Amino acid sequence: MTQWVYSFGAGHNEGRADMRNLLGGKGANLAEMASIGLPVPPGFTITTEVCTYYYDHGQQYPADLKAAVNAALARVEEAVGLKFGDTERPLLVSVRSGARVSMPGMMDTVLNLGLNDQTVEGLARASGDARFAWDSYRRFIQMFGAVVLNVDHHQFEDIIEGVKLDRGVAEDTALTAEDWKVVASGYKDVVAEATGKPFPQDPHDQLWGAIGAVFGSWMNARANTYRRLHDIPASWGTAVNVQAMVFGNMGEDCATGVCFTRDPSTGENMFYGEYLVNAQGEDVVAGIRTPQPMSSLRAKPGEKPMEEVMPAAYQELVRVRDVLEKHYKDMQDIEFTVQQNKLYMLQTRNGKRTAAASLKIAVDMCAEGLIDKTEAIKRVAPGSLDQLLHPTLDPKAPRKLLSKGLPASPGAACGVVVFSSDEAEMRSQKGESVILVRIETSPEDIHGMHAARGILTTRGGMTSHAAVVARGMGRPCVAGAGGIAVDYAAQALSAGGHVVRAGDVVTLDGATGEIFLGSVPMIEPKLSGDFAKLMEWADGVRRMKVRANAETPLDAETARKFGAEGIGLCRTEHMFFDPARIGAVRQMIMAEHEDGRRAALAKLLPFQRSDFTELFRIMAGLPVTIRLLDPPLHEFLPHTEEEIAEVAVGLGVEASAMQRRAADLSEANPMLGHRGCRLGISYPEIYEMQARAIFEAAIAVAKETGTAPIPEIMIPLVMSKRELDITRGQVEGIAAQVFAEAGTTIEYMVGTMIELPRACLTADSIAESADFFSFGTNDLTQTTFGLSRDDAGKFLPAYVEKNIIPKDPFVSIDPEGVGALVKIAAKKGRRVKPGLKLGICGEHGGDPASVQFCETVKLDYVSCSPYRVPVARLAAAQAALDSAGRTDRTA
Repeated sequence: MTQWVYSFGAGHNEGRADMRNLLGGKGANLAEMASIGLPVPPGFTITTEVCTYYYDHGQQYPADLKAAVNAALARVEEAVGLKFGDTERPLLVSVRSGARVSMPGMMDTVLNLGLNDQTVEGLARASGDARFAWDSYRRFIQMFGAVVLNVDHHQFEDIIEGVKLDRGVAEDTALTAEDWKVVASGYKDVVAEATGKPFPQDPHDQLWGAIGAVFGSWMNARANTYRRLHDIPASWGTAVNVQAMVFGNMGEDCATGVCFTRDPSTGENMFYGEYLVNAQGEDVVAGIRTPQPMSSLRAKPGEKPMEEVMPAAYQELVRVRDVLEKHYKDMQDIEFTVQQNKLYMLQTRNGKRTAAASLKIAVDMCAEGLIDKTEAIKRVAPGSLDQLLHPTLDPKAPRKLLSKGLPASPGAACGVVVFSSDEAEMRSQKGESVILVRIETSPEDIHGMHAARGILTTRGGMTSHAAVVARGMGRPCVAGAGGIAVDYAAQALSAGGHVVRAGDVVTLDGATGEIFLGSVPMIEPKLSGDFAKLMEWADGVRRMKVRANAETPLDAETARKFGAEGIGLCRTEHMFFDPARIGAVRQMIMAEHEDGRRAALAKLLPFQRSDFTELFRIMAGLPVTIRLLDPPLHEFLPHTEEEIAEVAVGLGVEASAMQRRAADLSEANPMLGHRGCRLGISYPEIYEMQARAIFEAAIAVAKETGTAPIPEIMIPLVMSKRELDITRGQVEGIAAQVFAEAGTTIEYMVGTMIELPRACLTADSIAESADFFSFGTNDLTQTTFGLSRDDAGKFLPAYVEKNIIPKDPFVSIDPEGVGALVKIAAKKGRRVKPGLKLGICGEHGGDPASVQFCETVKLDYVSCSPYRVPVARLAAAQAALDSAGRTDRTA
């Protein structure tokens, strides 16, 4: 038979710490604490399997569950010498949730369960404290009413505030036993009026009502949202923990508190937490009373630290702290109660912490011998490093929220609002910090995005143009802020009744998606010390290389600073939006004949040669993968009459002819149109110019520095071997010309970007002509799903919420579809050419889950935006360790 219930405490421990999937984190840790001799009130855990059964069977319980609960409850009664429902010596219990991973505040808790109109009198007599008994009863009515009976908690608050007003007191602690009787009576009236039934008096009915409420809370709105944000499957379910009550509200020798064994903000090895005398746990977290610090070292004048008020209990807690850290080998988040000067442990779990604290704790614990370097590497979530690579808002600084969007690119930025890229550039050149606000950005906003400190858009998702470019530039970005209305004509935005005009100051938090009015102080990142040490450890175990997506000197220098081992994607079209070049680019595209194109390309050649020279110098012999031109043509076409006239003058033709040419070149679906290698085949002179610029730059840097660059020339958007053969031939022909002119040669590679399903399925054929494959997973995701990444943000969140897809496939690689195609291409390519170099250069290269996938395919490298290089380095190390662990387990 299935065991649905596991007891803990009083020498009867059926669970262990490694049973968290079955018992939930709280239940497993309660059993573990009891087994190592810590003072844990006895209780029992109803397993997560019951939760799964409950939802699979129309919210019904297993037939034998009730008998198992009654047997476990009897063991608790025997252990504490009290009886559930007894009118003289009543046992009271708490009923708490407990998922396998911590979901703080997301689910529901009921304390003091078992009280009714008779047992409250018995509790008063047994404790000798009527005030405590009636305080406990009113708390129970309020919690049970809100959690189980769905009564609005504000109705209860109105009652207690009314009684305090009548008595002329401000604090709950000033109310007497008689006052609490009045409050309890009022609470029962609220329940009766709201539900149409009297407050339940049978303790067993109360118990099953609370158990059902905890299981029900697994599917409440806030729990569903939390699970979605933290990738927690609904199928895991929650456990229910029923535990004998101990009381922190029995008098001045009682207390309750929440603490961390180390500071969760900084990681400092110092007791951190708060407590309240004569209170229950909900008082600490609810903010009803101002809690006091644990340690004298953290106390401000006038505060009463636990270390001084309850020295014996505090010293016992310090001992427990030491025991727990040595046992769990991690920083712990503890809940405790002191009843008549005796300490009881109610919970321990691995504590939530900031990225800075996570780093410090991992490195410190390694130095202390609690964990080794391998475990330290595993302890830090790679995605959390984003917090450390950008300025962040000072958590203590006041702020006024304007609106919220999507956290598209991390970091914080403050500046004056501007609504055009030209103004952003102009103000930036004057030394002003600016925030560029656009309904949506386009490639022509590149110069303004580069000039801005931060970017805000009202449309677009996590992989919109604004988001992708901002991440690559390291600019904080909030995208898709639909609550904001932008009026370009009025040069203003409005949200929540506030109007912000051009020149007004706002602050963006790209890590949370929040937009604040005015200036909020910031904290600058530090990349030395613990950060550098952990990165060194990670580099020592990872297998995959980490490169960066970069096309400007600043991008390249940033990438090197963060430890990039080359450039995995240089998007040459991004180099063409500079105001000094865009005219020549448009002339090239709009020219109707090859002569006109070649004349325009001759103007662009020096720019491109200079671009590549700078990148080769900065990368100092590291590989540089340069993707030849791959823009949808509409991104470069002139749109305004002024732009068309300018191109016409440059080409020496009539403006009307240019208007006709622009109409001829426009496409219904440019992303699937005349772009990529299709351009190189239609207009070979374009790729020839770029190849010449690459080889001339590489030879110049080799002569200048004595270190030959390693250019890897990438042909984009191939769907057949024949396309690659043609374009590769163009590149090799130019290489031969340049080498003959220079009287020297350099090594180079020609490969392709695999970004179409057909290319994946015919990769064995394509590999015959390729020196490397680089998976462009942005376009591969678009073409596999049939989605536009710029438009899908409007409905993809609903798809994730409804569990149609587990994650946004543009943020984290889809292993079943896109990932399967990558595996097919990798296998086919290496079967033809065993030494074929394989990498990934889409946005997924900086996503930890996607990096994990890349390790399973044994790609040679991942490439990501410069500011995500450390994230990828750590993720690659963890992936290598996981892979080694799987190999060990199967050996």
